[in-house]
Amino acid sequence: MASDVFIYWDNSNIFHSAQEVASERNGESDSYYRLRIDFRNLYKLASADRPVKKAIAAGSIPPAMTALWNVLEGQGIKVDLFQRGGDNPSEQEVPDERLQLAMLRDVLDNRDNPGTIVLLTGDGRGYDEGRGFFRTIEDIDSLDMGWDIELLSWEHTCHQRMKDWVEEHGTFISLDDYYESVTFLERNDDDPYNLKLRDRASKLDLTARPLR
Repeated sequence: MASDVFIYWDNSNIFHSAQEVASERNGESDSYYRLRIDFRNLYKLASADRPVKKAIAAGSIPPAMTALWNVLEGQGIKVDLFQRGGDNPSEQEVPDERLQLAMLRDVLDNRDNPGTIVLLTGDGRGYDEGRGFFRTIEDIDSLDMGWDIELLSWEHTCHQRMKDWVEEHGTFISLDDYYESVTFLERNDDDPYNLKLRDRASKLDLTARPLR
C-alpha cells in the first residue's frame, strides 16, 4: 500500500524557471512570456496517482493572475497567495517560509504515520545560514522518522548541492523530462494559423516516473 503523499509547491520558482527553459528550447524571444504551466499535469506528476493527504502551493503573484490558482484549488490544493515583495528580499521569502513551516508541522503531526514529501522547487538558498528548503528537508531526514523525500525541479535552476543530496537520500525528478507535458505556450495573436506554437500540453506519461 502506497504511503500518503504531502505536496509542497513553490510556484514562483517552478514558473519562472520554466520560462527560462522555454526561451532556451524554442529560441523565440516571446516564449518566455507565453510559457504557461499545466497545473493539472504537474499535480498529477507530483502525486503519481498516490493518495494525497495534503497539498499546499505558495507564491507571490499579481492579483490579476489569481484565477489561475483556481485550477489548483480545484485539485484540492490549499493555496497561499501573497502580494509581490518588490525589492525587499525578506518579503519575497515569506511564501517559501510558509511552505517550510508547513512541512515541519506536518512531519510532527504525522509522526505515527510518515509518508512521502514531494517538494516542487529548485531553490536551495539559505542553507549555510540554517534556513531554506534544502535545510528543511535535510533536517526532516535527520529526524529518522521514516519520511521519504522527492524533489521535482528544473535541471538548470536547481540548487546543485540540494540536487546531489536528494539523489543520495531521496528521489530527484527532472521536470525537463516532462517539459512537453507540464507546460504549454499561450496562443500568439500574431500567428493566427498557429504554425509553430503549442497551445496545450502533451499527454502525461508516468511510466518512467521514479518512485521511492
